[in-house]
Amino acid sequence: MIRDSNEPVKLRDTAQQDRIIQRSGGWQRYRRYAIAGVCVIAALALLIGALVHYSGIGNSVSRANLTIATVERGAFVRDVAADGQVVAAVSPTLYAPAAGSVTLQARAGDAVHKAQVLAVLDSPDLTAKLSQEQATLDSLRIDWQRAQLEAKNRLSQSHEALAHAQVDQKTSQRELDRSRKAYELGSYSELQMLRAEDALAKAQFAEQQARANDQAVPDQNRFDIDSKKALLDRQQYLVTDLRRQVDALQVRSPVDGNVGQVQIADRASVAKDAPLLTVVDLTALEVDIQVQESFARDLTVGMSADLEGTGHHWKGIVSGVSPQVVNSQVTARVRFVDDKLQDLRQNQRLSVRIFIDRRENVLMVDRGNFMDQDGAGYAYVVHDNLAQRQPVQLGAASVQKVEIIAGLKPGDQVVVSGTDAFNRVPRVALRN
Repeated sequence: MIRDSNEPVKLRDTAQQDRIIQRSGGWQRYRRYAIAGVCVIAALALLIGALVHYSGIGNSVSRANLTIATVERGAFVRDVAADGQVVAAVSPTLYAPAAGSVTLQARAGDAVHKAQVLAVLDSPDLTAKLSQEQATLDSLRIDWQRAQLEAKNRLSQSHEALAHAQVDQKTSQRELDRSRKAYELGSYSELQMLRAEDALAKAQFAEQQARANDQAVPDQNRFDIDSKKALLDRQQYLVTDLRRQVDALQVRSPVDGNVGQVQIADRASVAKDAPLLTVVDLTALEVDIQVQESFARDLTVGMSADLEGTGHHWKGIVSGVSPQVVNSQVTARVRFVDDKLQDLRQNQRLSVRIFIDRRENVLMVDRGNFMDQDGAGYAYVVHDNLAQRQPVQLGAASVQKVEIIAGLKPGDQVVVSGTDAFNRVPRVALRN
């Protein structure tokens, strides 16, 4: 539409833009200031609470550097873990019984059986000595036999002498009786009768002497024979020992097993008591372990153990605990219970776990280096982002767990590793 140019222009007034402003009250006037004040007070309260909460914090540590475990209640298995070395419980070393030249009959690694000849020792001196002593033994045996014959002869002669003396006594007695009758009849003189009496006395004395000799001959014979027999027995013992030494020149295996280390060369000359070789009985293997002195006090013979290595598992028992402490460690020995040990070798390394005891309903936490700090009398308990140091009382320790006697309760979060960075401050802030 075309507006006429001569028509006057009407301007819009401001009546519609104006509005009546009412005078506000006191609350509406200071409302923003009140809200700001409340916010400031709330911020101050939060700040004060934070200051109170974090008062005493002496350090700040990242959680990534810590190991935190939960206190729990359950079955507590006290055990000891150690690395062990397989050793042969029966591994005798054979020595040269005399000086000489050695001929080997077996090599290292050969399977041998008991009493099998492993080496032969040539000792001419020992063999010659045996021959000489054997000849002496034969001579002493002949002397002993001769002494027995002589004893029989002496006993026979003493019996014969006694018999002659008894006959002479009887003859003298009859002669005296005849002389007395003749003297009474006047046929003999008194001198002849007295001579007959003297002859009888002499015969009686001879008979008594012969009887005494006859009684003494058996004792004398026994002494002579026993003396010869003692010399013979002594020589027999000497020859027996020499024969044993000569037989020992054939060095035999004392057990079934395998030849271990051979310490001499074939045809070598060795001195007496020189080591020759070692025989290993692979059916009687044990494991030597080194245990900390604190654990060794609780180890006793007969405790059960688990052994692992090369993907295999075996059962065992503690067979011995050394009474000697070396470098704060004690040597213990574990014997295999299983019979099948074909995959084991001497000096092989195995992991050993010995079970000391088992208890139910025990408060415990994972083991960590916090046990070694402050005499195991304190622990850091985690509350949100704060770790607070508090006293605790620890009990027995195993490979994975440690017993809590007092100071903690189930569900508590405890820093078990990494507390060396806390520097023993009462509280430590934890960063994510």
